[in-house]
Amino acid sequence: MKNKTLTPILLAGIFFLMLGLSFAAVPLYDIFCRVTGFGGTTQISKEAPLIVLDQKVSVRFDTNVNTLPWNFKAKTNVMDVKIGQVNRIEFEVENYGNETTYGVAAFNVSPSSFGKYYSKLGCFCFEKQALKAGEKATYIMTFYLDPEMVNDPNTKNIKDVTMSYTFFSSDYYNQSKL
Repeated sequence: MKNKTLTPILLAGIFFLMLGLSFAAVPLYDIFCRVTGFGGTTQISKEAPLIVLDQKVSVRFDTNVNTLPWNFKAKTNVMDVKIGQVNRIEFEVENYGNETTYGVAAFNVSPSSFGKYYSKLGCFCFEKQALKAGEKATYIMTFYLDPEMVNDPNTKNIKDVTMSYTFFSSDYYNQSKL
């Protein structure tokens, strides 16, 4: 008789454990990516590093637009930056459509092992942006390359990285979060 009641209770417990883990998976994965830089996830920083190295890395900026009538480009396609130095890049955006549209920029860095050393001090990413018909705007990203990258065998010899941005319709972006 004990086995007949124990099995349903055990199965219900496993069900609720799996349900809880499924809800925790997204935030846990996000934390994992931010800590490790997995998948090219970059870091967010509040202050600049105290050291600037005399080594340079070439940073390329790739811009794309998905499902928006926008033109989106970096003012500078490639920057040679010193490791540890704070840099600023401007992006130009124009709505060539006939109505106000809303977009959100997502990004990644390649090679993905470099993500944990690409630190942003300020960025327009993941914030809803509105552009009226024919409106132009300039968005700014401030970043640095963490000097710790030279101590990591996976990144110490990297001389060229690509930062890729894609603007999505905010309607599309909200659907992907469901």
